[in-house]
Amino acid sequence: MVIGGSGVDTVVRVDALPVPLADSHPVAAIREWPGHTGGNVALGCQALALTVKFLDVIGDDWIGGQVRERMTKGGVDFDPLVSPAGTRRAVNLLDPTGRRMSFYDARDPEDLRMPRDFYLPHLHRARHAHVSIMGFARHLLDDLVESGTPFSTDLHDWDGIADHHRAFALKADLVFLSAAGAGERIGQVMREVLREGRAQAVVATAGAGGSYLLTHETGSTPRHVPATPPPAPVLDSNGAGDAYVSGFLYGKLAGRPLEECARLGAVAGAYACTVDGNTSLISPDALDRS
Repeated sequence: MVIGGSGVDTVVRVDALPVPLADSHPVAAIREWPGHTGGNVALGCQALALTVKFLDVIGDDWIGGQVRERMTKGGVDFDPLVSPAGTRRAVNLLDPTGRRMSFYDARDPEDLRMPRDFYLPHLHRARHAHVSIMGFARHLLDDLVESGTPFSTDLHDWDGIADHHRAFALKADLVFLSAAGAGERIGQVMREVLREGRAQAVVATAGAGGSYLLTHETGSTPRHVPATPPPAPVLDSNGAGDAYVSGFLYGKLAGRPLEECARLGAVAGAYACTVDGNTSLISPDALDRS
């Protein structure tokens, strides 16, 4: 089960980041990819033969229509409520190395809520839930804990300080985050999450630098898991972190050791960098052969 985090990315390829100040820049064809963090995890898990139920709140607009169409094409059982505020979107500037700068329009109003009678029946039937850090999802955390269904979250570039992210960090059973957000403090942040929260494992992704895994059994130093070289030239790093999460969850739900799950995540993330958006997703056969 995936909760929240769908939208549309508008991808603009630029020669370099940061972009020099000018009235205009000629660019290659501007592309749009429905997905976003929750959508990409739902699509990635479904492509790995995990049956996915995806709940979210989106707009009854053309952007939301793109999201619905992509989820249908990907075989995801998508059940969105309608928000009058519209559908989330982002404009991502992407340089030739795959590095990006994202301008994110969260769109959701602060008082947006998902009704309990909408999500609880699905939650009780799920083997695992992955929860995006949407504002409305913060109000589901207590129910998630009480349900007994294990759940994960991705804090993205959390600095280890922001209270909104911390609420998810301390409630989830499995925590993903980007090492870039906390910088040199990432080890400390991982230890704090493990010590103060419910998590059994914390995973920090570092792109080409691999990832870091910390559990109660690995001691106080996060264990490094090397990155997997992409199998083809890098085209687009958008969604690589979401693919990592999908690969990791695939391994975890199969009962594999956490270090093996991290390796599978690295393989899935590397594959995602070689295609535009989420146009092609790694299969279970390809992942198992890696």
